[in-house]
Amino acid sequence: QVQLAESGGGLVQAGGSLRLSCAASGRAFSGYAMGWFRQAPGKEREFVAALTKNGGPTQYADSVKGRFTIFRNNARNTVSLQMNKLIPEDTAVYYCAAKWGAGLWVGVEDYDDWGRGTQVTVSS
Repeated sequence: QVQLAESGGGLVQAGGSLRLSCAASGRAFSGYAMGWFRQAPGKEREFVAALTKNGGPTQYADSVKGRFTIFRNNARNTVSLQMNKLIPEDTAVYYCAAKWGAGLWVGVEDYDDWGRGTQVTVSS
């Protein structure tokens, strides 16, 4: 099991940028595939981005492709999400998630461990 803690959320104007970070502790972080998900009020949690335990390949939701970048630092036990050109529709609570082992995973049900989330609000 791995413990995850997100940070970096906040309020930003449309067109702005934020970088979310997720710090992991516990079991060997380098053995986990990682993902970012988000949940807006009244909506289901949805996939945003994912990468393998080695840092690549990566996969993105169509709605964020070209604007968001996921990357990790296994030496520092962190995974980050750089979000550029933010739009109001990106407003949500953002969660990082971990799945032990190889592969690239995009389903909520695929992941075993979750952080508590960080709020991102994009004003128009």
